[in-house]
Amino acid sequence: MRPIPTSTTRPDPVATSSVLLADKPGGITSHQVVSRARRALGTKKVGHAGTLDPMATGLMILGVEKGARLLGRLTGMDKTYEATIRLGMATTTDDAEGEIVTAAGARLDEVGAGVAPGVAALTGTIAQVPSAVSAIKVNGQRAYALVRRGEEVALAARPVTVSRFDVLDVRSGEDAGVEVIDLDVLVDCSSGTYIRALARDLGAGLGVGGHLTRLRRTRIGPFHLAHAAWDATLPELAPGQLYPLSAYPLGEIAPLLFPTLEATAEEAHDIRFGRALGRRVPADPTAILHAGELLALYRPEGAGSAPIAVLV
Repeated sequence: MRPIPTSTTRPDPVATSSVLLADKPGGITSHQVVSRARRALGTKKVGHAGTLDPMATGLMILGVEKGARLLGRLTGMDKTYEATIRLGMATTTDDAEGEIVTAAGARLDEVGAGVAPGVAALTGTIAQVPSAVSAIKVNGQRAYALVRRGEEVALAARPVTVSRFDVLDVRSGEDAGVEVIDLDVLVDCSSGTYIRALARDLGAGLGVGGHLTRLRRTRIGPFHLAHAAWDATLPELAPGQLYPLSAYPLGEIAPLLFPTLEATAEEAHDIRFGRALGRRVPADPTAILHAGELLALYRPEGAGSAPIAVLV
């Protein structure tokens, strides 16, 4: 995988079409991160790929101006998380923000030997039932909204891939007078995997219940938290004030995400008007670049290629 480009400083704080990597703090929603970025950049054209719960922290991908049109192509990338799983208690939300529903407690001398096989059973391609308070739609409504109204929600299991589920540390502790075990874990997984559900299912398999107390996303596809150019904890600014942010121009980001084709000057002219190409691109989608600028995404069609999105 090519490294993330390092020449990322924009010449001025005016929003341009780009990809901004943000480090989301805990206690705010992903939508609030987008709202802060809109105010900081002075544009309403900001979106994000991949929601994080309010409790969670870590990497978010923001698309700015025409960069927002790439976001739909980024949601399926695999991810890496660092998390802490608490065994001995189950909650309504499968994380620390929910109400405790069982508090059986957990002792290392009783369930410790079952942790490794329990983790192994949740590694690989598995059928996972998402958390009931997920953003999955049920009859056109978000599951979490139905749960908040007191309705029962039963979501179907779906296949996900957990390619890595490593236990980094094991600690005994106490929560509200109940003995618990905390596991620090590192998880590589496919898009759509719920780490809360891994915590829930690990605890259920051990017969003691489990939930998530910490979650931090450190990677999305080729992007790592170390590349985050913006700390979303920056204070709010008055209208008209802008942060001198850094962002990745689309021409630098595109080769990390898509097969690319370099257009000739004549082709670049036609692409700017959304015209078909007389030669086939290698994949759907293919990023078309010219002189370092991302012009468009194209797909093969017949003997040539057709535009998916023009970005200039």
